[in-house]
Amino acid sequence: MTTTTEALAPAHTPRMAFPEQAPEFYRAMVRLDQEAAKGLDPVLFHLVKIRASQVNHCAFCIDMHTKDALADGETVERIVQLSAWRESRHFYTERELAALALTEAVTLISENAVPDEVYAAAAGHFEEAELARLLSAIVVINAWNRIAVTTLMVPGHYTPRGR
Repeated sequence: MTTTTEALAPAHTPRMAFPEQAPEFYRAMVRLDQEAAKGLDPVLFHLVKIRASQVNHCAFCIDMHTKDALADGETVERIVQLSAWRESRHFYTERELAALALTEAVTLISENAVPDEVYAAAAGHFEEAELARLLSAIVVINAWNRIAVTTLMVPGHYTPRGR
C-alpha cells in the first residue's frame, strides 16, 4: 500500500444544519426510517440504502450506510461490488438482485417509471407485505438522499452506534 504525505482536500461546508432547522420533520423522517425497517431483512435494508445513495450521489449517506452495514457484518467485497451489481450478480442472492433492481427503478422513476418486469421480479421474491416494506425503505432513503445532497451534509464523521 502506498502512503502519501500530501494533505487531503478540505471538507466542504454544509449549507445548513437541517436537523436543527426542521427538528419535527427530521424526527418524523427518523420514525419513517425505523418503520420501514420493521419486518425487512437488515442485510437487504443496508443494500437498498447504499445502492440508492450511490445512484443519488449522496456521499453522506454512502458513508453512513456503508459503515452501518460493515458494523452489522456485511462484507467489504459485497459493498465494493454494489455499484456494479449487474456485472457482479454472483455476489448476491436472486432476492437481493430483485430488490436492487426495484431500488434503482424507484430511485430513477422519472427516467422509465418502474418497469412491469422489475416490479414482477420483486413481487416474485417478496410477499406483498414485505414488498410494501421494501418500497417504504426505498422511498425513505431517497428522501434522506435529497435532504443530504441539497444541504451538503459532510461525509466522514459518522460512527455507527450500539454495534
